[in-house]
This record gives sequence, structure tokens and C-alpha cells, in this order.
Amino acid sequence: MTGARTVRFRAGARYGAAVLVCAGAVCLAWGPGPAAATDPGDGADSPFWVEPSGRAGKQARTWEERGRDGDAEAVRRIAEQPTAVWLTSDDPRAQAAHVTEEAERASRIPLLVAYNVPHRDCGQYSSGGAPTAAAYRAWVSRAAAGIGEHRAWVVLEPDAVAQWASGCLPKAAARERLGLLAEAVRTLKARRGVSVYVDAGNAGWISDQALLADALRRAGVGAADGFALNVSNFHTTPVTRQYGDRLSARLGGAHYIIDTSRNGNGPLRTDDPGAESWCNPPGRALGTPPTTATGDARVDAFVWVKRPGESDGSCRGAPPAGHWWSEYALGLARPPGEATPARPPLAAATTPG
Repeated sequence: MTGARTVRFRAGARYGAAVLVCAGAVCLAWGPGPAAATDPGDGADSPFWVEPSGRAGKQARTWEERGRDGDAEAVRRIAEQPTAVWLTSDDPRAQAAHVTEEAERASRIPLLVAYNVPHRDCGQYSSGGAPTAAAYRAWVSRAAAGIGEHRAWVVLEPDAVAQWASGCLPKAAARERLGLLAEAVRTLKARRGVSVYVDAGNAGWISDQALLADALRRAGVGAADGFALNVSNFHTTPVTRQYGDRLSARLGGAHYIIDTSRNGNGPLRTDDPGAESWCNPPGRALGTPPTTATGDARVDAFVWVKRPGESDGSCRGAPPAGHWWSEYALGLARPPGEATPARPPLAAATTPG
């Protein structure tokens, strides 16, 4: 018998439309209150690759041209950091090859997200994925071929294991889900330069860690480099580490990584069960910049898996999942205490302007 579980259907950004990556009942936080928001500097000391043509950088240039120098400076705090590239297209080989080749030329490591599992996101904001198990196996093989002999860190299927544990999948999809993930781990790890982290949800989702640990084992975490936590979510790093350390102990000391992209102010606190506190919550802030200097041997890195400024989904007047939302990006990037201008009409907020 499993313990109480909080299910949340996270909206992801789809690249190409991306993740993503992060679902019905509300996610509430447990543990210490939010730490002070961190001031992200440039990504020069991070081993990870910074995408030179990212949306935040384009936005900064647009605002500079329009005389919004302060706003441009703020959003550049996102543009200067390495963020993940989501692989979600039908054929990821060319994208994976381009990113890993560019990163190698820069002597950096790219962070990729494999996000195409069948019945993705349990039909919510980031629904989609490969139509069949066979199609997914072929998709993973193409992604691995695109990476080739280059280095890469891959976050495998945000939400996929936690959604299995939450019980939101159709029976047929549930039966095949964990086995498909284990196959994906083996396919990706066959490439000598690839590190794989199986996504394990967040600290406010699956409370039954025995169930979650068993699911992760069946999903191949033992053959991977570890697991990933807090993708596209807002739980503070201390809360996530407490959760991660307990889960690691159940998995024989498995290492893990934490998405700190938007957890500077922690999650939105609300008593409203219908508030969708995971979906574009107001008043959030950037978290610790990406780094492998975590101060904890079990935590391999703090990473920005979710790309700050890209919508979680069509909630709170936001554009669809994965679309750029300039004023939300600005709200995340402004230093604590600095006023954020009123949000312009949606049409202006979803494209650089």
C-alpha cells in the first residue's frame, strides 16, 4: 500500500515547442522556507555549454535596440547561463549532432533533455510523444547517433517515472513505460561520452519513496549516472536535497542533479487546490547558476533544465507550453526588490518586444 501522493501535471516546454518538461492536483512545499534568491552571474565557470542564439539573448538585443537597457541587462542574466536543449522533434539526430558539435568546439558539455516518451505528460499541457514503443526506441537510437562520440549530459524523460508512480497513465502505457526507459538508458550509455540522469520528479510530488525508488530501478537508474530532481519546478535547493538524499539512500547512494533554474524564491504557497502552483506562478526568481561545485558528493550538479522565460502552459494568461514569454522572463531575472513593470498584452509578451 502506497502513501499519499501529490500528482501534478507539469507543463513543459516543447523545443521546437518544448518541455517541457514539468501536472492535476497542486504541488505544495514541505520543509524550510525559501532561501534568499541567488544572484546568477555569467556562466564562465560552469562546464556546461551556453547556447549563443537562445531566446533570452535575442530578447536582450531587441530591448537594447528599443532603449529598454535596464530590462535588457536583467534578462541577460538568463542569456549568459547554460540551459538545456530539449530534444522533442520527430527526428532528433540533426539537433543532437549540431548541439554536441557546437559544444565541443567551445570545450563545453551540452545538457540535453530526451522528451518524447509515448503518452507524454499524461495528456496534459505537454502531451504528445512517440506514437508507439517501437517508434520511441527508434527515436532514442537516432538521438544517440546524433550525439555520437561527443560528450553530453542527458536528462531522460522529465515526469515519466513520477507519472507512472502517480497512476495517471493508461494501463497499456503503464506496462511499457519503465521498460522503455531502461532501454533508453542502455542505448544512450552505449555512447562513451554520455552521462544519463533519469528524471525522478520533485520534492512535492511522490511521497512514497519506496514506490519511486522501485520504479527508478526498473527504469534503469542503476545503469545510468543517477537521477534528476525539480525539473521545471520551484522547490528550494535545501528541500530538494533533503528529498534527494533520502531517495539516494534507497538507491544505494545514487548521485543526482537538481534543476535550480527558477527556485530562487521557492514555490508559490497557496491553500487553493486548483491554483496550479507549478504553472507560471508569479513572484518566482532565478536560482543558483549551473555548476558542478555543489558542496555535496552525491549532487553532481545544479543545472538549468527548464529554460527560464519559456511558459509552463496556458495558465494565468500565458502562451502555450514552451513559448517564450518575455515579461515572465523579466520577472524571474530582476534582482530581489527591483520593481517589475506591468505585463503588456499577451501578444506582446509572447514574442520579443
